[in-house]
Amino acid sequence: MIFRIGKLCLALVAVLSMVIVPAEAASRIKDIASLQSGRENQLIGYGLVVGLQGTGDSLRSAPFTAQSLRAMLQNLGISTQDNESRSKNIAAVLVTANLPPFASPGSRIDVTVGSLGDSTSLRGGTLVMTSLSGADGQIYAVAQGSVVVTGFSAQGDAASVTQGVTTSGRVPNGAIIERELPAKFKDGFNLVLQLRNPDFSTAVGMAAAINNYGKTQFGGSLAEARDSQSVVIDKPKMADLSRLMADIENLVVETDVPARVVINERTGTIVIGQDVRIAQVAVSYGTLTVQVSETPTVVQPEPFSRGRTEIEPNTTIQASEEGGTVAILNGSNLRSLVAGLNSIGVKPDGIISILQGIKTAGALQAELVLQ
Repeated sequence: MIFRIGKLCLALVAVLSMVIVPAEAASRIKDIASLQSGRENQLIGYGLVVGLQGTGDSLRSAPFTAQSLRAMLQNLGISTQDNESRSKNIAAVLVTANLPPFASPGSRIDVTVGSLGDSTSLRGGTLVMTSLSGADGQIYAVAQGSVVVTGFSAQGDAASVTQGVTTSGRVPNGAIIERELPAKFKDGFNLVLQLRNPDFSTAVGMAAAINNYGKTQFGGSLAEARDSQSVVIDKPKMADLSRLMADIENLVVETDVPARVVINERTGTIVIGQDVRIAQVAVSYGTLTVQVSETPTVVQPEPFSRGRTEIEPNTTIQASEEGGTVAILNGSNLRSLVAGLNSIGVKPDGIISILQGIKTAGALQAELVLQ
């Protein structure tokens, strides 16, 4: 398996050596930034899933499930005092959802449910009416519906098969929004755009593109780059914010990113950015392999002697060294950098060690990110 990953990563490096992506790429504002007032809000709730085929919580092991069951039945007018239920067709779940921006009451959103007790599967269950609250404690949605589980589990007396996760699932369009957010989009005096990848060059370029649009449409500048992440747009007096945002989000700007090398040592993945530069260095890479083999032999005593059978140790040690070639790397661009690494003829784990050594030597003009 490690050999396959190594071949895959070598192929990736080879592709990077042939395909060069421009340092600056043109992108629409809607693809690189989001509206500050248009962010999502997280909702959470606690509920019960019923109708399970004996795969629910053990009420003795999950006392909160039994308490929730009694409370639900009492709200429905059913007395459960002095009655202990042993049903395993019910499970306590945590319900989560994301409230989209500008959501209006009556619209529906998807919810995700996850088991809290020792339930083995939520397949075939139905989520009972559950209120979903925000960080302020207010209820914004109510969820109910059939739980869709993608995982599968089957077991017998001597074997079991499990595929995927059966203790979590989704309820498509399972929540109805009951309350809208207090903030109104058109009540604001300005718009704040937040870059998904903060960068001063991109923020200044975005502000310049919006100002060019403002001078053409309204006769003046509209935007100002507050920092590397935020661009503030002043609302023209006679402009409609919805139409203004629709025009601005389709403007094309030049994006820029810092030079960065991302390394994942667990999978052997190496991603090298376009602007990565390496000062001229000499690199030598060699691998020393030592193999120790134990082949003990049994020694028998002579016939009619009083000797004992002994085991004679036999150790074989083989040492081999590969590589050791000294190469000069001068990465003026991505093509020459990857070509220089490939010329040494090392695998991705070796390239990772080389890049770390080059960074320690101060010759790597980029940020090294280890995952």
